[in-house]
Amino acid sequence: MTAGPGTYTPKPGAAPLPRMIAAQAALETRMLLRNGEQLLLTVVIPTLLLVLFSSVDVVDTGEGKAVDFLAPGVLALAVMSTAFTGQAIATGFERRYGVLKRLASSPLPRWGLMAAKTASVLVTEILQVILLTVIAFALGWSPHGSPFAVVLLLVLGTAAFSGLGLLMAGTLKAEATLAAANLVFLLLLVGGGVVVPLEKFGPAGQHVLGLLPISALSGGLRDVLQHGAAVPWGDLGILAVWAVLGLAAAGKSFRWE
Repeated sequence: MTAGPGTYTPKPGAAPLPRMIAAQAALETRMLLRNGEQLLLTVVIPTLLLVLFSSVDVVDTGEGKAVDFLAPGVLALAVMSTAFTGQAIATGFERRYGVLKRLASSPLPRWGLMAAKTASVLVTEILQVILLTVIAFALGWSPHGSPFAVVLLLVLGTAAFSGLGLLMAGTLKAEATLAAANLVFLLLLVGGGVVVPLEKFGPAGQHVLGLLPISALSGGLRDVLQHGAAVPWGDLGILAVWAVLGLAAAGKSFRWE
């Protein structure tokens, strides 16, 4: 007996690539937002730092309101916490438990999986920026500068930290990634110009620390949002170099199992 038209509906086969990437990105975002440790890194810590250091005179941030100095740095910290620390830890354990190996055998290509993870990071960062901006305004923040320059800095910062996070997750064991990512997060929080001005580390330390991606991102955002600068090309250049090197190294050395 011959089956009539429409018997086998829906038609067997993989969904269109954009739909697969969108579905995987939505799944990655839900998993990230349900993870207590990830929420601690991406939401709770940046929020507490912004509120605490804006309300209590702990660190001398120079002239003007403390929140004007702190808000750009905390936005940079939020990008690092999501694109680097959170992504490195989550991807490292996915690799350990064989999740990446199974996903690599699905119709979704490997570059599509990386695109979905990147989209998830961007969605999370948008939510972070909205939340931190609302809190900063409530604390009396008065931002200046070009929104285009801010978006450009955030995008390049995301690319730089994503490359470094994927490089770490694809080469180290999961436990080593967990320890190293958290250690780097703490070190860059202290020495990356987030809550402590780089001037506090002396001329030599300021020059060296200024080459770090977190310093370039926080410094660039501060130049635009606090001082009204146009486009901080120097900081953008540093972030671009880190992005190219990190993503290239991650693409070359990433191990899926």
